Order: sequence, then C-alpha cells, then structure tokens
Amino acid sequence: MASKRVRVGPVPDVEVGWPVLLAVTWLWLTWKTLRLVGRLAWWAVRNPAKTVVLTVGLVVWARWGLPGLAVAGVVGVGVPVAVLLVVARDRFTRRLADGARSVWRRWVVYAPRWRRLMSRHGLFVRDDGTEELAALREVRCTGVVDRLRVGIPTGLAPADFEQAAEALAHAVKAEDCRVRVSRPGEVWVDLLRRDPLRETVPPLPVPRVVDLRSVPVGRREDGELWRLRLLGTHVLIAGATGAGKGSVLWSLVRGIAPAVRDGLVELWVIDPKGGMELSFGEPLFTRFADTDPADFADLLEQAVEGMNARAARLKGKTRQHTPTPGDPFRLIIIDELASLTALVGDRRVAVRIDDALGHLLTKGRAVGYSVVGALQDPSKDVIPYRNLFPTRVALRLDEPTQVDMVLGDGARDRGAYCDRIPHALPGVGYVKLDGVREPFRVRAAYLTDEDIRALAAEYAPGRALTPADTPPALPAGFEGPPAEAA
Repeated sequence: MASKRVRVGPVPDVEVGWPVLLAVTWLWLTWKTLRLVGRLAWWAVRNPAKTVVLTVGLVVWARWGLPGLAVAGVVGVGVPVAVLLVVARDRFTRRLADGARSVWRRWVVYAPRWRRLMSRHGLFVRDDGTEELAALREVRCTGVVDRLRVGIPTGLAPADFEQAAEALAHAVKAEDCRVRVSRPGEVWVDLLRRDPLRETVPPLPVPRVVDLRSVPVGRREDGELWRLRLLGTHVLIAGATGAGKGSVLWSLVRGIAPAVRDGLVELWVIDPKGGMELSFGEPLFTRFADTDPADFADLLEQAVEGMNARAARLKGKTRQHTPTPGDPFRLIIIDELASLTALVGDRRVAVRIDDALGHLLTKGRAVGYSVVGALQDPSKDVIPYRNLFPTRVALRLDEPTQVDMVLGDGARDRGAYCDRIPHALPGVGYVKLDGVREPFRVRAAYLTDEDIRALAAEYAPGRALTPADTPPALPAGFEGPPAEAA
C-alpha cells in the first residue's frame, strides 16, 4: 500500500503508512467508546431509578412500538400521580410547584445573567487570557428560598463566596444570602426571597412519640421544622435580655413532654433568678432549685453522683445509655449560667458548682446526662466550658464580637449576624452544630404563661393516662445517636 506524506506540527515531513494511521484511528475510537460506556455505566449506578425507567421504556418500545410506549407512559405516570393526589395532595402539589419554579427561575432568572453576576463579584479565575466562571449546576426553589448548587473553579474557595454573599443578595434582590459547603469543589448558595421568621411561631404540636435526637423547637429560615438534638449532646443558648431564651427552653420542654410524663426523661432545673422564668412548669420537674446557691451545688453534685454510678454500671456493656422508665434520660436545665459560674459570692459554693458542672459537661453525654444552659453574657470568664457544648444557639447579641464567642471563630463571617437581629424578633437566632461548618437561622416557638401551665398540668410525671391517651412506645431515637451530628 502506498505511503502518505503527512505534516505534523513544526517537525519535518515524515513518512506515515496507512496501517499506522488506521491503527491510531482504531485506538482513538476504542478509547472514546470505552470512555462513553464507562460514563454511561457510572450514570446508571448513580441514578438507578432513571436507569430502570429507561430500560423498561426501551423494552416496551422494542416489543410493542410507539403505541405500547404511549400506553405504558400514561399508566406509569398517571396512576402514581393519581395516588399521590389522593394520599398526599398538599405535599405533592408543593413538590410539583417547587419543581416548576426551579426550572423557571434557573433558565429565566439566573442563567441569562449568570456570567455578569459572577464577573462583577469576582467569582471567576483568569488564566492565559481565558476566564473560568463558577458553574451553575443546579437550582432548587421553594416559596421561601432559592438554592443554587455552584461549582467552584480551581483557584477559588468557599470563603470567596462567603465574602461576596451580601453583595449577591443585593444583586438578585434577596433578603439574605447564605453559603454552605456541599462537597469538595461545590457550594450551595441559599438566597432567601421571603423571610418566614418575621411572624411569631405558635406552639408546635406535642409529638406523640418523642425522639431525643430530633426534638421540634421552631422553624428554620427555609420554612422547614427546626429540630434540636438532646441525646448525646449539650446545648448552649446565648442571648441578650429579651432575646427569647425562654422560648427555646420551653419549646424544648414541650417537645419532650410525653417522655417526661411516662418517666423516660427527668428534668432537673435550676433557675437562679428566683424562679421568675421556669417556675410555671414546676410540676414537670423532678428536681427544682431557684434561690440558694448551695441548693444549686447540691443538685449538680447529686447529678454527678448519679452519672458516675450509671457509668460504672454501663462500663463494658454499651457506649450509649438507653432511657427506660426506671433509668431515665436526665436533662439538667440552667436558666442563667453566669449566676452559677461567676456571680456566686461564697467561694466554696462556687468551687463546688464549677467542679460539678465540669464533670457533667465532660462525661455526661454518653450516660444520658445532658446540660441545657442559657446565658446573657458570653464572655470567656462567664462560661469557661463553652467549648464543651457541641450544640450552640445564639439569639440577639449586643456586639459583633460576641457572635464568635458563642458560635465559634468565623461564624459571623459565615452569615451569623446575631448583632443585627431586631428587638422586635424575639426567639430568632442562629444555630451551630458540632461538625457542621455553617450556622443556620431559626426562630423558636413562643409559649404563653397559660400554654406552659396547661403543659405542666397535662404532662406532669406519673399522671394517670386516660383512654384517649396513647402511651408512646420507646422510639428508635433511644437506641443511641447516629454517627453524624444531628
């Protein structure tokens, strides 16, 4: 076979035979085919439901043609839609509306102006005269928030998006912008279009079955239910006077009230302000101290003794205590930590309180002794054990520096503007979970004095059950916390 002279780049002419060209072409086609097959296989593994639908569709089309495919489509789509409309109409309608809203806002609102948004806010990388923009990969919209999944170009970091968050919110006329890390190389940019936390959150329904890993407390800024974990953690609540710390405390108590009634949970409560805040619910409490610092020390020391005895009993048997009516989960609620750690006049009593509190915070989580502490002044000398609280709630604070004192370094830079919360929004704050980088905004439900009295009367420990009551079974939540932070 004749040879063909081919020029390859700047090198001199070389003789390349047709067999060589055919071999190179065959290798190139083989590589491209294998790469395409690999990508299709990977897509099938990641999308099993779509793979099954496509496979069934191809089989039906090959066997019965287009008429059979049309009939299968009507049956496969119409029947599930009809069932969902009957069984869960509101949820299905909301999901359908959110899906349509997501498509519309992606292609009409964000896609046409994406290049200008990224360029003007510096979210691009320039290399060799070309620009690589942050990529808009997905848009999920609800009636409250637009969530944009954005790919980070090489050379940028999530901190770059956090710095541009406030400017992005103004650019798209959103009320707020929050940046969350999705996975390496991606972030979620949450644009709040309507604030559902402006309205007071009414008392949430008392759950029939209590899950200590997920206690309903209020609402999140995306409109979803805000739940706090109690099992296997401690909770710190900080806020200025009138910020709504009582709303968080009473919503927590309301969320576990059935377990208190049935002896699965005991509330040991300290109210150093003479009982002004927590005395309304005294029938719910197993232990209650509200005046004498020596009583506070006694209560905490007795909790430590019970904790140590339980730890010795569970040693070598389990790593997480399981509450039972005879061996309950004990929640120690302290309304004002400053009165226990910095404002006790008697030095000996202060040392007793400090020592007992330190033991509870360091050893109590695994054996079913959790502390919920509220405070007004988050300075270091007031709460030296701040870092021992894995879950922290910061309500309205007086100064920007106090935000990082409560939620950790950099929390305010990541959007926790506790110092900007208006006085007219008590119960609004930001939550930081252990192991989760970004705080999220919430509002606790508000309970009136009458709501609290009614709760205490109905769910006091040992109250006789009426025929209408359904004793809650021991839920899966009592089996121990999951590996990840809830």
